[in-house]
Amino acid sequence: MSHQSHFAKIQNIKIMKKVEAIVRPSKLKAIQAGLLAADIPCLTVMPVKGAGLQKGYAEIYRGTERPLILQSRVMIICVISDENLEKCLDVIMDNASEGNVGDGKIFVYDVLDAIRLRNGQRGLDAIR
Repeated sequence: MSHQSHFAKIQNIKIMKKVEAIVRPSKLKAIQAGLLAADIPCLTVMPVKGAGLQKGYAEIYRGTERPLILQSRVMIICVISDENLEKCLDVIMDNASEGNVGDGKIFVYDVLDAIRLRNGQRGLDAIR
């Protein structure tokens, strides 16, 4: 299939959203339960390390203080329909935020298409 015909085919597919939330690992279970209760069961979770406004902390290892810049966090990724976006964001914010520096961040992206490998379903059908 040429790129032009592929693009023409996906122009009729509704835009979906990809939500990436970087949060404290201790918040994962509550967020996962909240998403499940909100009928958003599909997610991907990855351990990540990073630095933000919280900076980092120091660790004493064998009597020597070593500054550690990177904090351990988890990244939660959900690809959802436009209709579920606010519900997904509310669940994550309600369960992850304590009002402190280091609570995390949420990023939202447009997703043009999704394809289920098993049967070739596309768009919203592939993420349901």
